[in-house]
This record gives sequence, C-alpha cells and structure tokens, in this order.
Amino acid sequence: MLSKNKIKYIRSLDLKKNRQKYNSFLVEGEKIIAELLQDGNFEVELLCATPTWIETHQSAVALLKEKLIEVKENELKKISKLKTPNHVLAIAKIPDVKALKSSTETELNLYLDGIQDPGNMGTILRIADWFGIPNVFVSEESADLYNPKVVQASMGAFLRVNYQKIGFEKLLQQLPNIVSFGAVLDGANLFEMTLPKHGLLVIGNEGKGIRASVLEQITHKISIPAAKNGSGAESLNAAVATGIIVSLFKQNS
Repeated sequence: MLSKNKIKYIRSLDLKKNRQKYNSFLVEGEKIIAELLQDGNFEVELLCATPTWIETHQSAVALLKEKLIEVKENELKKISKLKTPNHVLAIAKIPDVKALKSSTETELNLYLDGIQDPGNMGTILRIADWFGIPNVFVSEESADLYNPKVVQASMGAFLRVNYQKIGFEKLLQQLPNIVSFGAVLDGANLFEMTLPKHGLLVIGNEGKGIRASVLEQITHKISIPAAKNGSGAESLNAAVATGIIVSLFKQNS
C-alpha cells in the first residue's frame, strides 16, 4: 500500500526543482515502462503496479521485488498524471549525461533553442529516434526532458536519443567543424537546396524563433516555403517543421 509520504514524493516530481533535488523522474504508460525495464540504462527506483499487471509481467519484475509496490487502481489515480491511468507507474533515476557519439560530426544532429512546449519536445525526440539522429542538444531555456509530459509524448524515445543541455556557443567549441542550419521564416528555400548528410539543425522557440545571439553563429538559414495556394498560416508548428526538414536531410543520406 502506498504511504502518504510516498504519494507526496511521487506527486512532487511534477516539478523540475524536485526532479533535480531527488535526481528522479516519473514514467507512465505500459509500453514505455516495458521498454524502460528492458533498457538497462535507467535505474528503477520504484514501481507501482496493479495485481493484474504484476501477474502478466512476472519476468520483468522478478529483479525489482524490493522496489515493487502493489496498488489498487484507485490508488494509482492519486499519483498518475494521465487522465486515464493504466496499470503501472515507475520512478526512475536520471542518468549521467552521455558522451558525444563519435558520429556526431558525420551525421545530422538537432539543437533546440528554447522549445518550451512539452508536447513539442517529446514529439521532436520521437522524430529524432525515428530518423536515427544521434544527438539532441537543447538550450537551458528548453523544456526539461524528464518533465512527465515530455516523457509521455516521446513514447519511449527518451530512452534511445542522446540528449544534452548545453549552450550553443559551448557546443560549437566542442564541434568546431560542424555546419549549422537554422530554421527561419525568411531563409533559403529548402526544396531548392542540395542538403548534406550531416550538420546541426537548429529549431527555435515556438513563438520567438531562434535567438539573435544564436542566429548570428549559424552557417545557413533555411526555410520551408508555403504553397502558393496555402491558407495563409503564419508559421508551422515547431515539431511539424522539424519532421519535414529532417526528412529532407535524410533523403540524401
């Protein structure tokens, strides 16, 4: 049975300051948790599950018995961030920052400059995972990877994508030879360009775009042109734009 202190602790992880304080984060969703338990790179601190889930996942929980708490569905509702909780919830430890992959300068990477919507962040991680992008770098102002909404929206991609918070200038110091591409409204027409197989694609904030201090350091400014018979929308959603641009880069790889 969940104690009041455990409930309070789990609920507290909704806040970034508490995730940082305890170095832990919340994971929900049966599919995501199944992947988490198989991954091996994330230490599971606590697993709260219904008897039904435990019964059908005996092998997965065999090594977690001391960390396993059997709960009823109404108890799960007290700690879940989902509108319709399923049968399991986990608390995992935030891992150490991974080293840059050796392929960083020979493949396409992402830099997110102030992406603040958790749904966009999670979706962009899914895009990176789908297209095999080795690294997703983000500015300090961007949404936290371990925000429950980001974790949920990523659909498990957070387990596989190398994610790192780092200032743009510092990143360029580490990757001095990398060519960067900034997605802007008035850049060169992507459909008329021959794109390389590698580089750093920079996606800006949902409302403000790429910061001026970052933009001035970018090698190429690029844009997705609107169709002549388009509806007149001012811009594309950041995650949608990322998906389109990445697919155009990858068609040349």
